[in-house]
Amino acid sequence: MRPYILAETNWDTLKNAEIELAVLPWGATEAHNYHLPYATDNFEANLIAAESAKLAWNKDAKVIVLPTIPFGVNTGQSDIFLDINLNPSTQFAILSDILEVLNRQGVYKFLILNSHGGNDFKPIVRELGLKFPKMFLSFASWYQSVDLKTYFDNPGDHADEMETSLMLYLKPDLVLPKEKWGDGKEKKNKILSFSEGWAWTERKWSQISEDTGIGNPKSATKEKGEKYFNAVCEKIGNLFIDICKADIQNLYE
Repeated sequence: MRPYILAETNWDTLKNAEIELAVLPWGATEAHNYHLPYATDNFEANLIAAESAKLAWNKDAKVIVLPTIPFGVNTGQSDIFLDINLNPSTQFAILSDILEVLNRQGVYKFLILNSHGGNDFKPIVRELGLKFPKMFLSFASWYQSVDLKTYFDNPGDHADEMETSLMLYLKPDLVLPKEKWGDGKEKKNKILSFSEGWAWTERKWSQISEDTGIGNPKSATKEKGEKYFNAVCEKIGNLFIDICKADIQNLYE
């Protein structure tokens, strides 16, 4: 039993506990190239949240990790078989209900640990911040926490060298043999402004990638995945600690 994982702990442990920070990992269920499982984002969310919370807990940060939400926004992948979509309005409703509980019970610090690029929590957190003014609401995408170029030769966007390396380290039994790996080649938008990244339109996944991957995974290794995992968890664990220690009424200087 890990006391910082809500799904594993119990009422005997929690009935008199003081929790400083609730963390909600949020993933997705979607195809990840030919070789990675549909739940890749959820495995990553679970394991990074747990290890980060362990590091924080061992430094006296009272953090609790809530069960991972396994579905994310997949509106651009509606024709990819069994990619499960959760609309942003549904995410808002789920978060509102969870925060209602935490706010009522005096857990005022909350962080979404995002594991899926299609999730965009900024407008949701803005709106819910007005609904729960006592609470400190935040989110972080773990894959943005450290510089990918420090660890990988070919950083991509989805089921790439980074994610394949992570899964080779975390769940090697769920990664197909290398001869099954697609090259993750992405077709760019013909309208230059969207390809440059300063203008945005949703990508139609089946039109931009033959194998559903974006980024070549062929240089992935378990060793790269381990180094990256440890660096990410250290960074996220320190974030948990900083939020726990912070006076939310006195954050700025």
